[in-house]
Amino acid sequence: MRLKGLDDDALARVIDVLRPPAQQRGVAVLLNDRPDLAFETGCDGVHIGQDDCSYAEARKAVGANGIVGVTCHDSRHLAMEAGENGADYVAFGAFFPTETKETLFHADLDLLQWWTELFTIPCVAIGGITVDNCRPLVQAGADFLAVSGGVWNHPDGPAAAVKEFNRILSGG
Repeated sequence: MRLKGLDDDALARVIDVLRPPAQQRGVAVLLNDRPDLAFETGCDGVHIGQDDCSYAEARKAVGANGIVGVTCHDSRHLAMEAGENGADYVAFGAFFPTETKETLFHADLDLLQWWTELFTIPCVAIGGITVDNCRPLVQAGADFLAVSGGVWNHPDGPAAAVKEFNRILSGG
């Protein structure tokens, strides 16, 4: 969950509503940037950026069984470092222009291909991903896609977007 601009109480209330049905369906709930609150609210883990806390701090907060993912932008070095530290996944991007946040780094398909050829740690593609542009990312090796506008701004609605993303991710 990436919910910017909420205080801790409001964020905890949102998590308390969204987390149970997701987890009941076998969907991991990860909180963006806040390992302390992720642990306190029963999330499955946390996603941290390079300007957030360290991997070690995040791991300590969510515990050995929690998921810790790390944004690595367009950097092979950051990704290898995150993997060596024990990250459960690495995230690369932005692959496309996005309105979700300012795009300072531009990853390319070669980065996904390189990662998947050498490492077993899953990778996530981030940034401006839609059902129309995601197929090359999946073909290049992205294990997961971080999507926001690609779901909420889909012309046929969020449910249609999720269905199409799932079809593409499953090789359809």
